[in-house]
Amino acid sequence: MATTVVMEALSPTMEEGRLVEWKKQEGDKVAVGDVIAEVETDKAVMELVARAAGTLLKQVVAAGATVPVSNPVAIIGEPGEATDAPGAPKPEPPKSEAPRAEAPKPDAAPASAGKTPSREGETGASAPAGSAAPAEVAAPAAAPAATPATAPSPARPAAGPGRPEPAPVPAAGAGNGGTRVKASPLARKIAADRGLDLQGVAGSGPAGRIVERDLANLSAQAAAQAGPAAVPAFVPAGSATPHEDVPLTQIRKTIARRLAQSIGPIPTFYLTTEIDMERVTEAREALNALGEGKVSFNDITMKATALALRQHRACNAWWQDDHIRYWNDVHLAMAVAVQDGLITPVIRYADQKSLRQIAAEAKDLAGRARDRRLKPDEYTGGTFSVSNLGMLDIDEFTAVINPPEAGILAIGRIAERAVVHDGELTSRRRMRVTMSCDHRVIDGATGAQFLKTLKAMLENPLALVW
Repeated sequence: MATTVVMEALSPTMEEGRLVEWKKQEGDKVAVGDVIAEVETDKAVMELVARAAGTLLKQVVAAGATVPVSNPVAIIGEPGEATDAPGAPKPEPPKSEAPRAEAPKPDAAPASAGKTPSREGETGASAPAGSAAPAEVAAPAAAPAATPATAPSPARPAAGPGRPEPAPVPAAGAGNGGTRVKASPLARKIAADRGLDLQGVAGSGPAGRIVERDLANLSAQAAAQAGPAAVPAFVPAGSATPHEDVPLTQIRKTIARRLAQSIGPIPTFYLTTEIDMERVTEAREALNALGEGKVSFNDITMKATALALRQHRACNAWWQDDHIRYWNDVHLAMAVAVQDGLITPVIRYADQKSLRQIAAEAKDLAGRARDRRLKPDEYTGGTFSVSNLGMLDIDEFTAVINPPEAGILAIGRIAERAVVHDGELTSRRRMRVTMSCDHRVIDGATGAQFLKTLKAMLENPLALVW
């Protein structure tokens, strides 16, 4: 009996998936556990595996289609079995085009009274003066009126009583007075390029012919009379299409839905502090000089955050509607920008790991996050989040809480700032951090105490290894 393959919920929050690519084609043999397709979930690209053995009889949906969870995507069975998939999505009929204007029916309304077709074929023209027009004339049904694009031009009226003779067209090369101007070919070209009128110009060439030197003074006089040159009219270079509509990806849909759950319902307040990073900078340079792997400022800040959360369990918590869950372990989520949005891979037990371990794990998770190759358990279950935009030259910002977490730390850049240190005005490397707090879980004093501990650890890096 044929087996229907459905779109599985490949992540805890997945409601629909986009079938990125078929790995098995119709007619291919399939074993249990074989990857038959790749599916884009709300967070990553996952593998859809076969739950039955046989032959892939039919691909119910094409690559690129978005399918709700539990809807069929393929049929597996034995050759010759029926391939009807109950509940398979049916293609939508094409949208009808705008209705076309109906052609006039043969029994169209007659032409207006007192109007007759003109002798040039244009309908609706008034009858010539002095001619007797019938009271009502109907246009023939089979002879449509000529359109303006095809109607012949009116004939030039002949001269007669009360009609003056049309003015003669000046001969080519003649000036305003109708007489031919004698000028050299070069002088004519210069005059045409500069918009000069040669009529009345005294020529110094043979037989009074105008030559190049005769235009020197004329050009200066014309420029003075014309005044400043007119600014050319702006002609926009329009795009081939004025805009582009891009369908939402699965990750962008999830971001939009979760932000609506966060910034609206959660009563959020913000706490900002500035941290002296001189000692951290020196410690980082010394660690990297050992040549045993690179450590970033973000790695050091995450380590300090994890240790501070261990001391302030009230910030390492989830809001659960009817209770608050305080976590004894620190699972630190770090925001990573990907092509279609944002994802937060989690460093589990971050408070128990060394700085070197955090640096290596953060690099690995961030790389696989950008390739959309994270597993669901690698980007879910965080107890607190960290977001860093310092590398993008941002001084400070506020981050949006990722529910059900109760807080997130926004990290700005490290910059030289003029400060008073040890009673003297000097330049120090400083960093601003802002904590977004869910007021249902974290009170102002609670968040402030957490930031005080974090600041003390970063300003005294030995506390990270104490």
